[in-house]
Amino acid sequence: MVNNKWYKHPVIITASVINAFCLLLALAWSNNAHEMSRLLVEDGIVEWSQFLAFSITSGLLGYVAIDRWKTDGLRLEVLVLGGLTALVALAALEEISWFQRILQIQSPDFFLQNNRQAETNLHNLGFGKESLHKAVLLKIIVIAGLIHNLFLPLLAIKRPQIRAFVERFGLYLPPLAASVPYLILVILSHLLIDHPRKGELGETFGAVHYMATVFGAYFVGVAYGRKPLFEGVPARRVSTLFAILMLYVLMMGWMLSAGAGADAALLSGISKD
Repeated sequence: MVNNKWYKHPVIITASVINAFCLLLALAWSNNAHEMSRLLVEDGIVEWSQFLAFSITSGLLGYVAIDRWKTDGLRLEVLVLGGLTALVALAALEEISWFQRILQIQSPDFFLQNNRQAETNLHNLGFGKESLHKAVLLKIIVIAGLIHNLFLPLLAIKRPQIRAFVERFGLYLPPLAASVPYLILVILSHLLIDHPRKGELGETFGAVHYMATVFGAYFVGVAYGRKPLFEGVPARRVSTLFAILMLYVLMMGWMLSAGAGADAALLSGISKD
């Protein structure tokens, strides 16, 4: 069932192209403080792109969880997929502080006193001298990302049982053809970009990468050993449609940043994690 011909799946190529475009855009604007901040500021282009990508990924995971629940009943893998659906949805809402700035809602007293940015979100809560995001979550994300995208896929080449074990829990391993460009772009963004919010680029790369690989694995069987949801349909055509949706997400992220106050935040001198 595993399909390693990644080049036949436009979603993998499109994700790498979108992420490379974002990095090139950051490099092109690196000497323009206003445009660079508009790219990376709260409610900016990359942050809205993250929200949209995480939202779609959560929807995809939820669809798979419900489909397997209907087919196989309430098993461990369904619970794992359901948990991932909720976790990714949480990540999406945390990115835009639960629509707080869009709806112009004042933060409750608890968040005013304990949140590093006085926002209604969890990842910027104070944790020692840092925020929860920097002190704990970021380290977990880096370790989990390297294990999931590099170490386990490499081991699975010689030991296919590793992939089978991972998939038994409702999970999947991304193809190296998708993971390696993603990891390289994250490294390049840290080496080449000089901006206090350059970490937002890596988060965007991850959001787009997982949107593509979740669809690729569960829906059309890219580097996946189990039966995909779209087995028996023209997977390449479906993948092309999804690739178009991914490009649309990038465009919408740009448009939403223009209408959601990115420039206003920039003019206000907001500089946040």
